[in-house]
Amino acid sequence: MNESKHARDARAAKRAHALSLGIDDTFIATMIDRFYTKIRSDLMLGPIFASHVADWAPHLERMNLFWRSVLFSSGEFTGNPMLKHVVIPDLDRRQFAQWLALFDETLIEIGTAPARTLILERARNIANSLLNAVNVHSGRGIGLSKADEL
Repeated sequence: MNESKHARDARAAKRAHALSLGIDDTFIATMIDRFYTKIRSDLMLGPIFASHVADWAPHLERMNLFWRSVLFSSGEFTGNPMLKHVVIPDLDRRQFAQWLALFDETLIEIGTAPARTLILERARNIANSLLNAVNVHSGRGIGLSKADEL
């Protein structure tokens, strides 16, 4: 990849900031492992994930790549999470709110307050973006208002 010095510097700064908060590869792997353990046993989300994830090992690895890309700008993740979510029937705000609550619960268990703040902000943005796409795709609405956001 032929990226500019500015892009390399921005990527390095984002990673350095995350590392300064204690967010490293091990932290992310622990976060993913604990979070998806909660997801699988959750009465609301467990069945949804069970019907869409046949093999958990590759899914967990993809989620590690995804979150390293989000938190470090590592560029490791390729794919379109939006497309995976808009095809799930009856997905709505309740499921995204529960997803976010389990994410926050996980972060409280493993992270410092600054790490939690950073990751939860990113997770909330992702959840709102996916919820917006689901609503538009399903015909439930044009998009989220500020009052509808998680």
